[in-house]
Amino acid sequence: MLRQFSSQETQRLLEAPPYWCFCWASGLTLAQWILQHPEQVAGKRVIDVGAGSGVVALAAKLAGAREVVACDLDPIALQACRANAQLNQLELNYSADLFSESQLFDILFAADVLYDVENLPLVQHFPNFAKQVIIADSRQRNFLHPQFVKTHELYGETLPDLAEPEEFRHVSLYQSMC
Repeated sequence: MLRQFSSQETQRLLEAPPYWCFCWASGLTLAQWILQHPEQVAGKRVIDVGAGSGVVALAAKLAGAREVVACDLDPIALQACRANAQLNQLELNYSADLFSESQLFDILFAADVLYDVENLPLVQHFPNFAKQVIIADSRQRNFLHPQFVKTHELYGETLPDLAEPEEFRHVSLYQSMC
C-alpha cells in the first residue's frame, strides 16, 4: 500500500488489531540493527519473543544465527511467521510458549513488549531463557529496570504507515546486564 491509512481505517484497525500484520517501528528497527551488526547473532541460538510477523527472527537468520525460534502466543502470528520465512526461503523454528523452551538461548530479542504493563512480569523472566536479552520499544524510552540498561536510541517507523506521532518513531534498545 503506497498511502497512509485514513484516520477511519486506522481507528478500525486499532479497535480490533491483528498486531502481527504490522511491521511495528520497534521490530523493524531491531531487525535493521541486527542486519547492521551480524556479529551479534552469527552462529548463535536466538529466540524472538512476541515475534508477530517474524521480522526480527528473519533478520537474525539472515545475519547468520545458527538457530532461530519465533515465539508468539497468537497462532495466526506464527502462521504469518511461517509464511514470511517461506517467502524468504529461510528456516525458522516456532514456539507458542516461551516457558516450554528448556534449552538456554544465546540471545532473546523482544520488540514492543513494554507498552503494556501486564507484560512486565514476563520481561522479568527473560534472563532465565538467554545469556543476553535485547528489548526494543518505542513506547518506553526510559525503561528503568535493574537488569537492563538503555544502549541505543534509533529512529524507526511502522509499516504500513499508521501516521503515528513523532514521539513513537524513536526506538530505544535495552540490553540485559548479564
